[in-house]
Amino acid sequence: MPFLELFSDPAVWASFLTLTILEIVLGVDNVIFISIAAARLPEAQRRRARVLGLAGALVLRIGLLFSIAWIVSLSEPFTTILGHPLSWRDVILLVGGAFLIYKAATEIFAEVEGDSHHAATPPPKVTFFGVITQIIVLDLVFSLDSVITAVGIADHIEVMIAAITIAILLMMVAATPIANFVEHHPSTKMLALAFLVMVGMSLGAEGLGFHIERGFIYAAMVFAGGVEALNLWRQKRRMRIRMAADKVLATQGERAGVMHQH
Repeated sequence: MPFLELFSDPAVWASFLTLTILEIVLGVDNVIFISIAAARLPEAQRRRARVLGLAGALVLRIGLLFSIAWIVSLSEPFTTILGHPLSWRDVILLVGGAFLIYKAATEIFAEVEGDSHHAATPPPKVTFFGVITQIIVLDLVFSLDSVITAVGIADHIEVMIAAITIAILLMMVAATPIANFVEHHPSTKMLALAFLVMVGMSLGAEGLGFHIERGFIYAAMVFAGGVEALNLWRQKRRMRIRMAADKVLATQGERAGVMHQH
């Protein structure tokens, strides 16, 4: 179908909107990982790392779209281990899942035990190149899911590229507010890290041939996020009540002082 005729086809628009929404949903774990990985860098480098990380994800996904035949070949088994056929896609998912679990676990350890251990041993040095390398490794794993989803929904590569590009651009806009929110709310950061552990386990299970619907993981995360939102609202409400009580006490103290002087 000629490029201009795509705009007049309602089915193309439907697949485009559906794919864009799904790409944004599938990109949530990518944004969380990039935000947490970049948080280890000096503040001046964090935004640059997030933008470069998401730009790398965009380049990888478009490159993979133009290599659909290679993507299909990745799913072909090349060996069998304990009766389980193993493909290169399985290997990538297993390695990516293990790396994501390791990264999330070390971040959780740093959050929980970091202060006491930092007193005895200095924190490991984090470089800009090292963070970008970690992001690119996980981008490859997340891009496989993204591209396979795109190929399954849309029939035209132009639609796939447009949907993926818009989703990544929206994630670039949302990355900084998400990173700032996670950084300023430690309990939310722990929740995000637990989410990454779940995604890592899901990737590993997929690599071993056990398919877990990502919808279950996202539903659990939405529920936990709702609970966390209620906790944050309760904390803010308590803080307002406490500030109002302190203000009343301060006013009463001033009045008592004035009466004592008279």
